Amino acid sequence: MTQPATITSPTPPVPVPRVALVGVHGFGERHLDNLRRLGSEGRLRLVAVADPQPPADGQLPDDVAVFASLDELLAVGQTPDVVIISTPIQTHAPLALAALAAGANVYLEKPPVASMAQYSDVMAAAREAGKLVQVGFQSLGSHAIDAIQGLLASGELGELRGISATGQWLRTKGYFTRSRWAGKRSINGTDVVDGVATNALAHAVATGLRLAGAAKVTDVRQVDTDLYRANDTESDDTSVVRIATVHGTVLTCALTLCAPVQSAPVVTVYGTLGQVAFSYTEDRLDITTPQGTRSESHGRTDLLENLLAARSEADLLSPLGGTGAYVAVLEAIRTAEDPAPIDPAFVTWAGEGNEAHAVVEGIGTWIQRAALGQATFAELGAPWASGSSKPVMELGGTVVATIQDGTGTRPTSSPRPYLHPVRTLAGTVVTDHVPEDHVWHLGAGVALQDVDGINFWGGRTYTRDAGAYVWRKDHGHIVTESAEHTEGKRVELLGWVGPDGTRMLREQREWSWAAVGQSAWALTLDFSLEPATGGSVMLGSPGSNGRPQGGYGGFFWRLPKVGDATIWTADARGEDAVHGSVAPWLAWSGTFDAGTSPGGHGTGGLGHPATLVFLASPQAPDPWFVRQSGYPGVGLSLAWDTPVRAEPGNPVHRTVTVLIADGFLATNDIKQLISTLGESA
Repeated sequence: MTQPATITSPTPPVPVPRVALVGVHGFGERHLDNLRRLGSEGRLRLVAVADPQPPADGQLPDDVAVFASLDELLAVGQTPDVVIISTPIQTHAPLALAALAAGANVYLEKPPVASMAQYSDVMAAAREAGKLVQVGFQSLGSHAIDAIQGLLASGELGELRGISATGQWLRTKGYFTRSRWAGKRSINGTDVVDGVATNALAHAVATGLRLAGAAKVTDVRQVDTDLYRANDTESDDTSVVRIATVHGTVLTCALTLCAPVQSAPVVTVYGTLGQVAFSYTEDRLDITTPQGTRSESHGRTDLLENLLAARSEADLLSPLGGTGAYVAVLEAIRTAEDPAPIDPAFVTWAGEGNEAHAVVEGIGTWIQRAALGQATFAELGAPWASGSSKPVMELGGTVVATIQDGTGTRPTSSPRPYLHPVRTLAGTVVTDHVPEDHVWHLGAGVALQDVDGINFWGGRTYTRDAGAYVWRKDHGHIVTESAEHTEGKRVELLGWVGPDGTRMLREQREWSWAAVGQSAWALTLDFSLEPATGGSVMLGSPGSNGRPQGGYGGFFWRLPKVGDATIWTADARGEDAVHGSVAPWLAWSGTFDAGTSPGGHGTGGLGHPATLVFLASPQAPDPWFVRQSGYPGVGLSLAWDTPVRAEPGNPVHRTVTVLIADGFLATNDIKQLISTLGESA
């Protein structure tokens, strides 16, 4: 049987998208290169460009129309399918609104807008027009993002602990004078919001937010800004922006345009079992797990190609609707106080003329400490950062110690009150806090890793079952419930609070301080720990949980970098000999880091001699806990290898005195100093 013939209609050709570019200079030149590539592949047709300064002769094909403005371009009648906007920040919103009103889809360079109000306007216009807006965060096209999300979903990194974005770039004087809007927060009342986090390293912020699962404005719970400038500009060039999401993730962005050399920016995802560092300009991942470290290279989807192929916002890799969280960060920066100028004493200049660039001394270390500690430069105490009105200890008008309440400390570092910086009478700083090696080490104070299973020390917890340190959600915090501060004495009532809000301990803490001669002073800490639960509470340490020689907890003093350190007691010398020993005093002398002293210059080297003499508690023969090779720290172990029981009405009580002296002291000097206190050496 013969089948009737069927007639098929030819498939109509798919029209090639017509694209216009607004802004052909600066970053617009990269768009021109990409448009040439896609045009040569038949993927699109560049039909027009708009710029008050037309491109050079021969740069465009003869059939590309050239206009002085987008308004002139749109006035000719046929609206392009896509308008790419690569113009100054303050023009993004009005140009996007014009393109959407004409019926075009929009590729909008970053930052998409200069305020939250503009974001709302452009979002509303896109919805009304039924058009798509892609934002030029090219890093969001990286396939490495899916790979990171896969690592988290598989559990290879464990549970998410936090995310950091670090960027150390350098920008010359010429960079800040290249246009009238460069380095501006506003021009004649019009928002610009140029800056390290809102323009130059905006990709670091946007990428970190994507990995933190923050897309909408409502995904951001809080934004803390700490903004500085070394250049003669309005905008920030060295800043920390800390973002807390509604999901509980914290993203800390530590960024500068004042590095000594330029390096690839990195977004790092920290898990309980490992971490992954994403060098987004290179689409490279460096993955670290207990099994070792490996690197992966990934491809990238071009955002213009993605826009051309998209049928709805859900198909876009960097949709305007998915950058609301970023705009919330930009808005926090826009409405923050103007960036504080960095003291020129901490800035050096490299190069000449317009090629000269500012270098903030020690910036690499401060960037890393901020990222690891989820801390601002001000909280870290960077010497050029803004000060704060924290209570201090003074002797003869000289500030010798600052009391920190711990409220800016990351939760996994067990926030708590402590002293930092502590100084000699000549001004040498002899404490450290939030160091890169152990960000939960906080100056001088009291901390315990095991209070009935709650970690009030910070970091990983050593458990007998694991026989190792593991990340657990067991971190408590210590709050100041009352404080009475008088000359030479401070009395505090503190509450030790578990992660569920339960009061575990009540602490009565008393600090006292007094001069001892012309070059030394004495700091005494007296504390008692009493259960707040109604029953007894066990106070332990890694040592009491099976960690050999790991009995730290109770009084602890984290030192800064010390050169040519000498550690000794009356009967022993050296870290190995004094660690775990019981002796009435322990001394530590050396040349302390000059970079953290008043008037110092960042990482200005070693050279300030000082000696610390720690006097043991009279209440109990607690062993000394000493570290030098791994990090510099001294403590008196409350529970060296056996837990201590605190009972209602019978608190655990200790008193520790520290003599803080300029210069190198010998044993005879130490005995004489101790005798002036009425103590036996």
